[in-house]
Amino acid sequence: MKTISNILFFTILIGIIMTSCVKKEDNAGPSDLEKLRNTNNISVKMDSAQAINSITMQKVQDVLDLSTLYLSGQKNTEIDTAIYSKIEKYFQKSDSTTFKDLFKELESLNVKKVKVSNINVFQKIKEKDTLHFAKFNVEYTGDKNRKIGNFERNAQYTLVSKPDQKSKEFKFYFVKFYSDAPEKDSTSSGVTK
Repeated sequence: MKTISNILFFTILIGIIMTSCVKKEDNAGPSDLEKLRNTNNISVKMDSAQAINSITMQKVQDVLDLSTLYLSGQKNTEIDTAIYSKIEKYFQKSDSTTFKDLFKELESLNVKKVKVSNINVFQKIKEKDTLHFAKFNVEYTGDKNRKIGNFERNAQYTLVSKPDQKSKEFKFYFVKFYSDAPEKDSTSSGVTK
């Protein structure tokens, strides 16, 4: 009797295992290999305005991140020199006044982190030239993740065509960064010293 009940128990257990395995195979869908085999190389395309907006936001964030890193150092070590030269590569022409306004603001507020948001890229026509501008918000954070404030800032940039016209690629450079005074200056949104 005991043997019959053990055989019956194992038979039921094997039956349950077999039915659960069959159900999993039905619901599994295509394997990863089948998905990979059936995909095509369709990519999401951005229009030129979205691409320029995205590139500009990334470049602004890079310059601000590198600037805060540079200012947190001693400014006379080899790594500081390397960081400074990296910042210079984002600008078409740089001299001693290029970073003056940016560095002055970051140092005076003792900024440790910057987050860029709400970028708005636009153009102005001046005589025969088209000037490119970006207006964006920056959120400054200080020591111990203390929020300093949100500010609206601007930058002027240029797009320079690469010599190979077939590829329709361009190089992005800043012309001016934080050079103009902000339109609204409110002490309630930031910290004064």
